[in-house]
Amino acid sequence: GIKWDPIDTDFSFLPQWERLWFLILTSSFFLTLVWFYFWWEVHNDYNEINWFLYNRMGYWSDWSIPILVTTAAGFTYITMLLILALCHIAVGQQMNLHWLHKIGLVTTLITTVVTMSSIAQLWDDEWEMVFISLQATAPFLHIGALAAVTALSWLVAGQFARTEKATSQMLMFSAYLAVVVALYLVPLTISSPCIMEKKALGPKPAIVGHRGAPMLAPENTLMSFQKAVEQKVYGVQADVVLSYDGVPFLMHDKTLRRTTNVEEVFPERAYEHSSMFNWTDLEKLNAGEWFLQNDPFWTAGSLSRADYLEAANQSVCKLEDMLEVIKGNTSLILNFQDLPAAHPYYSTYINITLETILASRIRQQAVMWLPDTERQLVRQVAPGFQQTSGLKLDAERLREKGIVKLNLRYTKVTSEDVRDYTMANLSVNLYTVNEPWLFSILWCAGVPSVTSDSSHILQKVPFPIWLMPPDEYHLIWITSDLISCLVIVGVFIFQKWRLGSIRTYNPEQIMLSAAVRRSSQDVKIMKEKLIFSEINNGVETTDELSFCSENGF
Repeated sequence: GIKWDPIDTDFSFLPQWERLWFLILTSSFFLTLVWFYFWWEVHNDYNEINWFLYNRMGYWSDWSIPILVTTAAGFTYITMLLILALCHIAVGQQMNLHWLHKIGLVTTLITTVVTMSSIAQLWDDEWEMVFISLQATAPFLHIGALAAVTALSWLVAGQFARTEKATSQMLMFSAYLAVVVALYLVPLTISSPCIMEKKALGPKPAIVGHRGAPMLAPENTLMSFQKAVEQKVYGVQADVVLSYDGVPFLMHDKTLRRTTNVEEVFPERAYEHSSMFNWTDLEKLNAGEWFLQNDPFWTAGSLSRADYLEAANQSVCKLEDMLEVIKGNTSLILNFQDLPAAHPYYSTYINITLETILASRIRQQAVMWLPDTERQLVRQVAPGFQQTSGLKLDAERLREKGIVKLNLRYTKVTSEDVRDYTMANLSVNLYTVNEPWLFSILWCAGVPSVTSDSSHILQKVPFPIWLMPPDEYHLIWITSDLISCLVIVGVFIFQKWRLGSIRTYNPEQIMLSAAVRRSSQDVKIMKEKLIFSEINNGVETTDELSFCSENGF
């Protein structure tokens, strides 16, 4: 017979290579969990990520959803393997991973590590999203982790009850206790602006349409700004470029490849800077078909027939035409592309753009002027413009420069920064905020306005997704900890009572206890194996052998 030693907390019954595979499996689980959480939370920035990859690779492809699906599949696979491994270990069995699972495990681990490293190197700012998202999810993740660790007490208590060495018992109990206590105290480190009294909640942030309404129409087109105005947004943001013959038009990228059909109309000029085209050439380009083909926000299929046809026929938009659409009660954030040195209007494009804006008769107070170039000239020609900075500086320096508004990425600003700027009478606009949960966090933090691709969604958010008074949060925290503590203590007592008298735990015992009580050759063989197993494990008296034989243990 095969000798089956009692289960010990140091997994001594596992061969050394099995322990290595268990370590790899556990590491893979936590890595894929972190990566899955990260990629799920950066849904807010999927379009930015795709645009970033487009600039790297030279062609547009939606990588976000395939990565999300692959990540979810990998995490599910690793989680199932870990659960099965724990079940095997709990009953004293080796994991016995199939070689296919070993290949899958190593492949998943390597892929996750390489992908996480790539994101860290190419776009390290995006990891800040994890810390911001925890402001929205940490209170609920804490309760979920508490439930998981509490449920794990059944396995831990079972191992504790079966272990005969006092040292091993203390090591296991101390490790588990340390995890539980740390989890009980985690809320001391949780900080969320939405843990506040309802009466302290400020007004809903104003919404600025990012390049119009790019989920409902091609970005920076006349249709996009018309859709934004229909949504009654506070303002719109636009990117201005000057054509080779001096006409201000709207375009975000340096080239026309992503948002027009320039490769079909002017294939030899596809990689030229957009400002090196005359307006007569720009008029020949279609600026809407790419939106329907690439579907950057997965919204093209929801367009009405009329909107679909209108989007397909959009052209490059003049700044003049856009100003005519929004000049009623809509504010405007203007951003500019730097022109190539060879451009004929390289030194005067600010003057030409200013003339176009003032000629439209839009209210000067509605214009937020973002470029630092020729800021003094802009103050003289248009003193009513709101001087806006894209740099995060201290309040005193901003006031010295005459800045009244900041336009920053949401990852660059904390709740404390917003409060300090507000006290200094500086308004803060954060971009690009698309998800309601992120909008809710910034609302609770007191952010005055946000720039969004999804203005039609955020306009319908009537209240932060969750808002919890501090006393209510503390009550939930303490109650959860108490319930968990009581359950864990009860489980340990029950498992010690149930398993404390069992000295050995081997397959012959399991099979014999499950055998039908009748005379059979199989039962006799199992009894003989059990007797020899007990002799090998130190059973010395015939009373003990008789007890084992009669009761199936």
